[in-house]
Parts: sequence; structure tokens; C-alpha cells
Amino acid sequence: MTIRVSIVEDDEGIRSSLAAMIRREGRLKLLGEYPDAETALKAIPGNPPDVVLMDINLPGMKGFECVRQLKSEHPGIQFLMLTVYEDSESLFNSLRAGASGYLLKRTAPARLIDAIHDVHSGGAPMSPQLARRVVQHFAQPNPETSDLNNLTPGEKEFLDQLAGGYAYKEIADRMNISIDTVRSYVRTVYEKLHVHSRTEAVVKYLKR
Repeated sequence: MTIRVSIVEDDEGIRSSLAAMIRREGRLKLLGEYPDAETALKAIPGNPPDVVLMDINLPGMKGFECVRQLKSEHPGIQFLMLTVYEDSESLFNSLRAGASGYLLKRTAPARLIDAIHDVHSGGAPMSPQLARRVVQHFAQPNPETSDLNNLTPGEKEFLDQLAGGYAYKEIADRMNISIDTVRSYVRTVYEKLHVHSRTEAVVKYLKR
């Protein structure tokens, strides 16, 4: 069975290498390659692939936001995120958006080919270092429910938006509030949940 693959990657050299790798693999078919999320959002719906290799740090719209929009319209597409850095926040944003796998760009070509087949078959390929982070986060004891019960409806809505991966300015626009109110939510939510970062707040909220 031939797996149709598209690539979203802004680095021309990396994009060309990925494209050449896919073309050499007889069981894969390259449908398209795009330099940014905006181009991909216009082209992919008209010719949907089975698997998308998605760079997370794209210029303009981030990769996980592109995944979120495409996944809502085409739930059958599987997304395999590619990144240079072992970034926990990007990892959780991507998984929350609907990505099924998350690999470092330095992953060997043979392993990447296997990952494409794996994600197409329903697997969730992930670099060992990143998989360990997921285990560490979700293997911890559940947070005290009293912390979450102390949140106001507005603070919970803010956390929903934060967990969705939106930037503070986007959250302000989506909630129809000022950026100062968003900053106020940041302070009060961090204090009530006893956390010190966006990732900690989102993980604790998702484990409720």
C-alpha cells in the first residue's frame, strides 16, 4: 500500500532532503512540499495526504497551529512533527493540536521512514528523549483538585486557550479581553496552581 506524504518545512535544504528520501522509498508517494503553514493550509485540503511531515518552528503560523486547523477539517490525516529542539512546550502543544508523532530532525532517515509507516498504521512514534518527557509529566500524581476548584470561569477559559497553544495576543482576541487582563490571568492562574511556567500550568490543567 502506497502512503501519500506531504512536507511542510521552511528550510529549503531540509525540505529537499526529505523530499528526496520519500521519492527513493517505493512505498511512499510525495504529494507536495510547502515552505510555510499558510501555503500548506491552502494546498493540502485540495489534495490531502495520508501523512504530513510538519516542521514545528515555521515562519508566521507555527506548525502546531497548522496541524490544529488541518486536523479539524481532515481528521484522517496523520501528522508527524519534526523539530530541532527537545522542547516540552512545543511537544505538548503539538499533541494537543492532534499530532500523532514527534521526532527530532536529526533522526536517521531509516528511522524516519519507519515512523511514517508507524504513524500511518495508528502508532505514535516519538524520539526516546521526548517520550521520556511525556512519561515524566503524566506519571506524576494527580494535582490537588482544590487548586483547580479555586479557578474562576474566566481563568478556566484562559487555561483552555493556553492549552490550545495560542499566544497571549491571540487569547486576548479570542476571549475579547485586553492583553492586560490576559497578563492578570497569567499571574493569578500561576499562583493558584502553584506553577511557574506555561507548560506546568497546561500539564496540570490537562491532568484534572
